[in-house]
Amino acid sequence: MIESAASLPDSNFEIDDDANLKVDVAGHIDWATVTEARVQDKPTGAADDSFAGGAKEDDPCPGITDGSIPNNKSDLRWFGVYEERGAGGAGFLNLFWTRVQDPTGTTLMDFELNQSATSCGNGVNPTRTAGDLLIEYRLEQGGATATIKVREWTGSVWGDAQDLSAINAATGTINSSPIPASEADGLGALSARTFGEAQIDLDFIFDKDKCTSFGSAFVKSRSSDSFTSQLKDFIAPTPISLSNCGKVTIRKETDPDGQAGSFTFTHNLATDPAQTSTTFQLSDGQSKTFTNVLLGTGYTVGETTLASGFDLSAIDCSASSGVTPTISVANKNVTFDLDNTADTVDCTFTNRARGTIVIEKITTDGVGTFGFTSASLGGFNLTTTALGTAGKASKTFVDLVPGTYGVAETEPAGWNLASATCSDGSAPGAISLAAGETVTCTFTNVRERGALKITKLRKHAADGPGPHPQAGVTFTVSGGGLGAPVLAVTGSDGTACVPNLLYGNYLVTEIVPTGYVPDGLGSSTVTVDTEGTCAAGYASATFGNTPLTNLSIAVDSIVPGGTASTISCTPSGQASTGADGDGTLALQNLVPGTYTCTIVIDP
Repeated sequence: MIESAASLPDSNFEIDDDANLKVDVAGHIDWATVTEARVQDKPTGAADDSFAGGAKEDDPCPGITDGSIPNNKSDLRWFGVYEERGAGGAGFLNLFWTRVQDPTGTTLMDFELNQSATSCGNGVNPTRTAGDLLIEYRLEQGGATATIKVREWTGSVWGDAQDLSAINAATGTINSSPIPASEADGLGALSARTFGEAQIDLDFIFDKDKCTSFGSAFVKSRSSDSFTSQLKDFIAPTPISLSNCGKVTIRKETDPDGQAGSFTFTHNLATDPAQTSTTFQLSDGQSKTFTNVLLGTGYTVGETTLASGFDLSAIDCSASSGVTPTISVANKNVTFDLDNTADTVDCTFTNRARGTIVIEKITTDGVGTFGFTSASLGGFNLTTTALGTAGKASKTFVDLVPGTYGVAETEPAGWNLASATCSDGSAPGAISLAAGETVTCTFTNVRERGALKITKLRKHAADGPGPHPQAGVTFTVSGGGLGAPVLAVTGSDGTACVPNLLYGNYLVTEIVPTGYVPDGLGSSTVTVDTEGTCAAGYASATFGNTPLTNLSIAVDSIVPGGTASTISCTPSGQASTGADGDGTLALQNLVPGTYTCTIVIDP
């Protein structure tokens, strides 16, 4: 309990024996160190608010007028309200009032706490609701300590007064000494007995099994200690927030933001009035607030049914006040106790959307079956059905937890991987899948190709012995993966090359130039089964040619008809002269060799 003060036990707010606004004991609080709801009355005079003649406390909507308040009554100047949150209880309600001067007779100040903010019709009083409170501050003439009583609105009249001072549930004092302006927290200098303060233990105001919230408060004065006496001055109501229940707010966010889907929550909150359902649904950006949660222990709120394709990734309760919930992402819930009306639980459940990975296979010059491996997605095969995108094969993996995934292709024999790219820029071996993302990775394969190199040689006496390169010889290449034959012509080095050939058997046929005979058949079947180019790794075929010679032997009889001759050559060839004794033996396209000719001249 505060030394030299009239404060209630367990309160840290100073209600001083000689009421004031400053802190007298270090570590405590007083009006000068808190931010209270404070309202100033209209100045004394013709414009000052007052109740109409005959207005009584039981009047549901008393008449309002304006005019001077007699100085022998309490002409109010200020009033203030401050709630001190309790530790393990509802806390304390602290009130103050000031007046123009100390009147004669008994002083009565009535603080009215209303649940509704709707005017009753007179422009001042809120409409009364059953359970509204009237706190009577009774200060006998010359007394320094007030008697605090409380009445509850029944629905038609104020109920019987309960003396809270008598049960040590309330206390009230007045200043017996003047308060200088420097210590008056902006209220101005206060004469003796013009400032009063009171404190009420809210545990005696609130029903622990019922939630009650007061939204406004105002103060009024009465002409005597009789409850039915006429009302005089008042200070218009000010909004307050006074409740005996905790507040729980559950918020829903998705990653990425704006995802569709509904998420179901369950709770075991004890509320007043009691909840008709222990479940509720939230979508992205929505929240559910319970303002009427009774103090209690072992409360749990959890996410039980997630929208398809989502995982709970985080629960953030940092916006909570007065309580630190226990968070379990694994169990998808938070647990907490509410032991103070200041406790506010504010938790955001974030659900992360799962992602999708699509693996595509395209072949540009054939079809085939291709195997893929992945430590996280498993092994699978893709088979193309036509060239290009028309024959594309694909496999889709859905409901994937965001993270890193790797996919690799096992290249079959005869194929090369031309490219492998992913739509988000990731490498196929390290696909970075974000929440809600769809990543498409495309593997494009081309068939391995080889080359066919043709070498053309010839015998040419002028160039010396042995074979020599022959330029300008044309070859046809057909079969294999060719749709139509192609022509290849030897260059100055006697070679020609056909590149970019699919694996297969190709027929190479020489178009034998005039004056030559092929060494062999003049055609050859060559198998291309190794990846290569015209520079290396090519298949080869070599062709040789031999030049031909024309042989001509002639006889000419000097005397026409004087002689007759026969010409015979081996290999075969024979001719005889005619009647004039002249004749010629011509042998065409002779391959190199030894030829023996016999000429017989017969006179």
